[in-house]
Amino acid sequence: MPTLRIPSPLRPYTDGSGEVSVQGNTVGAALDDLISQFPDLRQHLFNGDGHVRPFVNLYLHEENVKQLKGMDTPVTAEDRILLIPSIAGGR
Repeated sequence: MPTLRIPSPLRPYTDGSGEVSVQGNTVGAALDDLISQFPDLRQHLFNGDGHVRPFVNLYLHEENVKQLKGMDTPVTAEDRILLIPSIAGGR
């Protein structure tokens, strides 16, 4: 099963888990499985149209999936997907 790494600000929605095992052969399917396990995450990751919010970045082996095949990027059972929301602020 692929593993999805959850950043600290979103861990309250995964019962405190920093990593979640997910099912799926693509990044999109893995993310769908994450939402099926933790439905409260949906509002933080997806917009009203069902698309991943622009500030949510997903990485597979240090590569942004937007530069690969997006949500159709294939994953294997050994893969680790990093979920990294953009941080704004400062001066």
